Amino acid sequence: MSLAQRVLLTWVFTLVFLIMLVLKMDGKVHWNWFLIFLPVWVFDGILILMLAIKMAGRCKPGYDPRNGSPDLRLRGWYLTAMLLKLGFFLTLCAKLEKLADVKLTFVCIPLWTVLLGALVELGMNIFPERREA
Repeated sequence: MSLAQRVLLTWVFTLVFLIMLVLKMDGKVHWNWFLIFLPVWVFDGILILMLAIKMAGRCKPGYDPRNGSPDLRLRGWYLTAMLLKLGFFLTLCAKLEKLADVKLTFVCIPLWTVLLGALVELGMNIFPERREA
């Protein structure tokens, strides 16, 4: 998938989600919260599938890890972050639909974990390890 296609796909799913969210918040539609977040989950599912395919591509014979692709640890972090994001949205929808009586603090734990991991990853990219010659 080319960069232009990924950008277009991102914008389309974001636009559909925001339109559905505004309609729900305005009271124009009385849909389930799980249905409102469906574009986010479809988009995340596509991303997880693409990431899993790229990770599985490392297992094929003749793979050369020196071709400049990110290492497995980084892709593992991406997969973990996507799953935590999905967990946050699922618990948020369950709370909004009153399916689970959970404190908002516990609902936000996956989101905070992703944000903390993103800060660590940013710090590791800004301050790389110094190698002594």
